[in-house]
Amino acid sequence: MKLNFKKTGQGEPLIILHGLFGSADNWFSIAKELESDFTLFLLDQRNHGDSPQSEDWNYDVMAEDLKEFMEDQQIDSAFLMGHSMGGKTAMNFAMRYPEKVRKLIVADIAPRFYPLHHQHILEGLNAIPIETLKSRKEADDILSQHIKIPGIRQFLLKSLGRGDNGGFVWKINLPVITEKIANVGEALETDNTFSKPTLFMGGENSDYIRSEDKKEIESLFPNSHIIYIKNAGHWLHAEQPIAVVETVKAFFKK
Repeated sequence: MKLNFKKTGQGEPLIILHGLFGSADNWFSIAKELESDFTLFLLDQRNHGDSPQSEDWNYDVMAEDLKEFMEDQQIDSAFLMGHSMGGKTAMNFAMRYPEKVRKLIVADIAPRFYPLHHQHILEGLNAIPIETLKSRKEADDILSQHIKIPGIRQFLLKSLGRGDNGGFVWKINLPVITEKIANVGEALETDNTFSKPTLFMGGENSDYIRSEDKKEIESLFPNSHIIYIKNAGHWLHAEQPIAVVETVKAFFKK
């Protein structure tokens, strides 16, 4: 699959993968702070942003999408960073193609299985009558009945776009994501290890990377360590962008 992407900066290649319900645009402000050090490639993963949509949606195909992208861009190897779902894609890719990854950052996700916990978001998104929707305010009003935090609603509604006929459309493949949401929580299943430098970067206020995950992380990524960004939750790059930028530079450049 030919993924949509944004390219900026100069220097060694750094590929960034967004999380569930997100897009390349989520990382653009971070990329602006890194573009003097790296050539950045911000990808829309399949069924998100402006990339193609497909009934096939799991980490196997998303890892292969990344391989195809690197081949198309003639990138032999790159620094790789993924957040949440993108982190799981990045882990899967690193296990399959370690020669293509120089160093790896996994942002606020562990290799373990995660139970379903996005149902209220999917209920809210599916409650929006996309074919008859008149305004973004109407969408926000409906979504507010399911999601109380305005910042989360604002993030989710970034996937609301305009179609060729002027009406609203979802940039995410909402039906497939709804049907196959369990795939996002799947554990990293592999007999391999990734021995190159790896950083697990968690949010201090998030429970996505727990202390009990350390043993599994170290067994799969023996050259890894875990840090936590202070005063940050799951969307650490939005909540503490300066700390994330400094961490990324320090890890990839040392």
